[in-house]
Amino acid sequence: MPHSNTPPVPDAFFDIHTHGFVRVAVATPAVRNADPAFNARAIVDQAREASDRHADLLVFPELSLSGYANDDLHLQDALIAGTWTQLKQLAEASQTLTPLLLVGAALERNGRLYNCAVAIHRGAILGVVPKTYLPNYREYYEKRWFASGDGTEGLTIEIAGKAVPFGPDLLFAASGMPGFVVHAEICEDYWAPFPPSIDGALAGATVLCNLSASNITIGKSRDRHLLSASQSMRCLAAYVYSAAGHGESTTDLAWDGQGGIYELGELMAESERFSHAHAILVCDVDTDRIRQERLRMPTFNDAAARRLHPEKRFRKVMFSHAPASAITDLTRPIRRFPFVPNDADRLDQDCYEAFNIQVEGLITRYRATPGDTMVIGISGGLDSTHALIVAAKACDRMGVPRQNILGFTMPGFATSDHTRSNAWTLMRAMGIACEEIDIRPAARQLLADMGHPFADGEPVYDITFENVQAGLRTDYLFRLANQRAGFVIGTGDLSELALGWCTYGVGDQMSHYAVNTGVPKTLIQYLIGWCIRSAQFDGETDAVLRAILDTEISPELVPQDASGGIQSTQEKIGPYELNDFFLFHILRHGLKPSKVAFLALHAWRSTASGRWPADFTDEKKHAYDLDTIAHWLEKFLFRFFQTSQFKRSALPNGPKVSQGGSLSPRGDWRAPSDGKADVWIAELRTGLGR
Repeated sequence: MPHSNTPPVPDAFFDIHTHGFVRVAVATPAVRNADPAFNARAIVDQAREASDRHADLLVFPELSLSGYANDDLHLQDALIAGTWTQLKQLAEASQTLTPLLLVGAALERNGRLYNCAVAIHRGAILGVVPKTYLPNYREYYEKRWFASGDGTEGLTIEIAGKAVPFGPDLLFAASGMPGFVVHAEICEDYWAPFPPSIDGALAGATVLCNLSASNITIGKSRDRHLLSASQSMRCLAAYVYSAAGHGESTTDLAWDGQGGIYELGELMAESERFSHAHAILVCDVDTDRIRQERLRMPTFNDAAARRLHPEKRFRKVMFSHAPASAITDLTRPIRRFPFVPNDADRLDQDCYEAFNIQVEGLITRYRATPGDTMVIGISGGLDSTHALIVAAKACDRMGVPRQNILGFTMPGFATSDHTRSNAWTLMRAMGIACEEIDIRPAARQLLADMGHPFADGEPVYDITFENVQAGLRTDYLFRLANQRAGFVIGTGDLSELALGWCTYGVGDQMSHYAVNTGVPKTLIQYLIGWCIRSAQFDGETDAVLRAILDTEISPELVPQDASGGIQSTQEKIGPYELNDFFLFHILRHGLKPSKVAFLALHAWRSTASGRWPADFTDEKKHAYDLDTIAHWLEKFLFRFFQTSQFKRSALPNGPKVSQGGSLSPRGDWRAPSDGKADVWIAELRTGLGR
């Protein structure tokens, strides 16, 4: 474990910008229709609040400067002139404020009135983006007042004697923050079959913004969630949505002020609807994650090529953005268990899908394999338990007797009475064919043949001693499968494969079919719990499943010490809950180790509620400080990148289960077996100043 003389961590490590985060905010200010002066004051007030909260970007609703529900008042010269005046004053007021502001305004250009998003930053109007798609159906008739921005690419508009970029072809990019590139579209634009933000994303925008005045009707909130989430997922981007709220005219319509921030299809933050509080919604979006997702998905680049590379058609307006101070209070949800949802409904749905992916995979393999039996080594631990209940459900679904499952418990030198009893109780409760083979005589003979000191009575519990037992169990299983017309079901899980915590050629690495190979340890625990909650089996089975869940994770290959202490897996390789956190962010998103440590610190530094999957009890909650996280992360990096790939390169078949990825050499992860971990460990140490 880390020592007390660990050097101090650089201040930059704690700054969210160091790790590619951008703080975005959504505002729904108080509005008075056709009163730009009142509206400008409300906008400035919220812009100051956003600046105080260190926002990098603040998005206001559509036509927030004049109000949306003005009908024919939009065409009155007094209102048009008042909007121009207040826009200039807004720009002046922004000189001392941090965020890039996107404000809605109706602006006249060349005899036409446009519904616009105006980008303002530190006293300057950077550009004006006109709305492309104007709704003119049902309650909407915007074409009565506004011209479409379609075809205005490359133009400028004069504001306060300066030519300002004007058109739908604008991106706003912060110098010094390569991941902070903004595209703006307006309300109806993203209800269109091909929203302008698609080209914006393909041109390089990572943060897509929608200034909206969408009125509310029953069920429309769900539609907005669907569109915003799907657009952020389709475009591999963040999507920031701000809708008009209290103060808009209710002559014929109503408004709810819905705001939302989305990232790669996931809702990150949502405002309170129908609120008069006019609170600002703030969330940190991860542009590194967005960039990594685009790197690993060639379809994104193919789409850009098919659209003739929109980056050639967009103008990038640069602005100098330097936050006044470091931001250390990361504002976004972080799942401690990224393979496991922390929403009760999603947890049950994901467990249902994961379990049935495994069951259906095994059914297909069973039907395609000669013979009619499945052979499983049952230890009384989590992984073999889960493999067995998957096999039992597969038999039930196929109408095959569970007696076709041949379960063998094979006690060795360190097998406890507790796990042996659990193994027997489980096999009997499941109604499978069960036998016991004591491997100790064969192990002693093998150790004696090798000249191992243990055969002469010396308590030498080295790796050879451990692997003789593990290897014998697998030898028996494969030969039993030959003898009894069956195939061996592997039990090793994704977490063990990531860490190399498995013996090459042994049942947790080698089998005829590996049902658990795509399931991490933390998810296996929840899958077994889900089987209990959803009554997949009977009460007797549920009782032993609970007992197994409460058992310390151990390979049980080394006898207890003098004090009765058992061989603990997690004391050796680190907590599985941390290792699975590391695995997800490195495998799924390719993040730098220092950023993984930063995320882990924010996820795990307290036992506060709200971050845990739905059925986690208080006594299972842990907290980890940065030194502990860094200690286990470095060990994870060494194991994952350097010492265990050769085991993964020879994996048997098994189904991919989680979007977090699999380690099959034929699937998500392909790497050299003789690679080195140096670059990852060096990056972690540099980021932590060590």
